[in-house]
Amino acid sequence: MTSWRIRDFHSADLDGILHLWETLKASNVEPVYALSEVLASCEKDHAVVAVQGEQVVGAAVGRAAHDQGWIVFLATLPEYRGRGIGTSLLAAVENRMAPHGLNKLSALMPESETRVEAFLGRGFVLKKNLRYFERRIPVQRQELEPLSQLGGRILARDLWENVAGMRNEKELLERRLVLPLAEAELADEFGVVPPRAVVLFGPPGTGKTTFAKAIASRLEWPFVEVFPSRLAADPLGLAGALRETFLEIAELEHAVVFIDEVEEIASQRAGDPPSPLQGVTNELLKIIPAFREQPGRLLVCATNFIRALDSAFLRHGRFDYVIPIGLPDRQAREAMWQRFIPAAVVDDVDIELLVERTEGFSPADIEYAARSASQRALENAVYGEGDGGAPGSGAPAGSAVRRGPATQDYLDAIADTRTTVSAEVQQEFLEDIDLLGRV
Repeated sequence: MTSWRIRDFHSADLDGILHLWETLKASNVEPVYALSEVLASCEKDHAVVAVQGEQVVGAAVGRAAHDQGWIVFLATLPEYRGRGIGTSLLAAVENRMAPHGLNKLSALMPESETRVEAFLGRGFVLKKNLRYFERRIPVQRQELEPLSQLGGRILARDLWENVAGMRNEKELLERRLVLPLAEAELADEFGVVPPRAVVLFGPPGTGKTTFAKAIASRLEWPFVEVFPSRLAADPLGLAGALRETFLEIAELEHAVVFIDEVEEIASQRAGDPPSPLQGVTNELLKIIPAFREQPGRLLVCATNFIRALDSAFLRHGRFDYVIPIGLPDRQAREAMWQRFIPAAVVDDVDIELLVERTEGFSPADIEYAARSASQRALENAVYGEGDGGAPGSGAPAGSAVRRGPATQDYLDAIADTRTTVSAEVQQEFLEDIDLLGRV
């Protein structure tokens, strides 16, 4: 039998590397590094192969960074094991990395891998009591520039947890949107097609934008907000700029795309001759089906006036769900007050009374009232009566008793807050849920 030999990796050896990878997988050994990483290191870092004739029977791939080296991949065909090929491959790839002045060469092996003789034979020491942690970065380096040009960004990972209250809405969005998108393979096993486009509707100030951002945060996908008012100034015109924007978004691997107040560009088409906005609506209706064909992305449109949307815009096949986002219930209002009241005084404030007095308030209304109460309490502590300082004097009194806002401060702020959502608007919203909601 012709003896094997070791040489440097050539591009023509890629099929051999792939065959070695598939052989490992067939043996129920899950490599630590992804195939794409192994192939990239073959081309850019250090790789050697063992060949018999023209057949690749083994390979070792290494990566060096500063004084630390890593073995990214080591494999030998089953029928060639026990001949010392693995140890020789490790020696060869180490020699290729030696000019980097390595102080340490390390390797991570899957727990199911039992063939460690090659490493032990090369002088590697098995480290005990170590744990391997891994985190996937959601945006690839090559995506950063196009994402920046689109005005997109990666949002903080805790936005979902920071949405106070609104438990029912969060649970619905988690089940319908986040679950099938985050667990796409599992969803496929159950025959679930991940959603591609949804409409969030409800009165102003109920948190539709916040939920869109929280969904992106929960998925760890880039968040790209499309502003029709900005696109209107483009030389291509609003319809053309909208089309170009979605073509650029198509270059991203993942994205949550958000259009707020979508009724501005998708209102009911009527009139003869057609208005200029009808062309924009038509363009958007063409864009959505093409967008839906691309995996790893979600279009979220928000509207305060769902009745104004063109009927063709909401039909099945364009949007998977039409989800209502309404005023917070009692439990949600309590969670919001718990969040907005300073920790130092929260135990002294009658939160139950505040919850009762803010029925019909939107999340934005509650936040405004809370901020207003804090501002009033601060001003009273610094410039209030009996503090030794005259209002408007510009000199805070040294004898002032410093405290946070009290229950009465909040009640005063609540009384002075003009609610965003009238009873008529709330009633129309409830009717819209029955007529147009789709969850």
